[in-house]
Amino acid sequence: MPSPFPGMDPYLEQFWRDIHASLIIYARDQLQTMLPGDLRARVEERVFVEVGEESRPVYPDVRVVERGRGSGTALADPGVAVAEPIVLHLDPEPFTDTYIEIIDVATGKRVVTAIEVLSLANKLPGEGQELYLRKQRELLAGRVSLVEIDLLRAGERVIAVPHQHIPASHRSTYEVCVHRGWQPRTFEVYAVPLRHRLPNVKIPLRETDADVTLDLQSLIVQCYRNGGYDEDVDYRADPDPPLDAADAAWAGELLRRQGRR
Repeated sequence: MPSPFPGMDPYLEQFWRDIHASLIIYARDQLQTMLPGDLRARVEERVFVEVGEESRPVYPDVRVVERGRGSGTALADPGVAVAEPIVLHLDPEPFTDTYIEIIDVATGKRVVTAIEVLSLANKLPGEGQELYLRKQRELLAGRVSLVEIDLLRAGERVIAVPHQHIPASHRSTYEVCVHRGWQPRTFEVYAVPLRHRLPNVKIPLRETDADVTLDLQSLIVQCYRNGGYDEDVDYRADPDPPLDAADAAWAGELLRRQGRR
């Protein structure tokens, strides 16, 4: 079955590592078919380690369990010697944050446009957010077009336009912001409310090129279908993070009408 939500499914945040990776690849593939012959869409990455109370979980390749000599150890055969383990302290696994760059292969692979689908690491305090904001500043200063897609309710708002500068009519559950590199003080902000279909976003290329269109809704539908999330999501429970009261009431009624609650 498809997702019961007409736009972004708020229950997908719990699977965001997988959703994010899929969105990047599917968006790259969708864009590739529409680009001029001398432009290419490429997946790039940032690598960092998150530490501290606000960090993500870490997934070490090796797990070592320390067993002491306490009274909890019982041997069936007292004549069998038990080797004492060596205790290893492993560094956290590096986190890889992917994004898309559109490059001009005719001019030394100059970056024309960067497309960021925000991850939780970008939106929580820590090295991931610091790297993201640094890259954001570099792109804006370098007159590279920047597209920021925020489909997460958790974390801080970090798109290039401060939230207080966005008119109330366009403050919504999710956000998409487009900056054209040749218009240094201009930003296009899409309202992306929970209750509506995700927008088709105009992706700028070079100033002399026509925009190409990224169909966000089709990408989320593809993620939901290919990831088999219909069998994994418990729509009887509330999403995490919880919705505000009005959206929670709307979502509850929507799910009941479709027999999901």
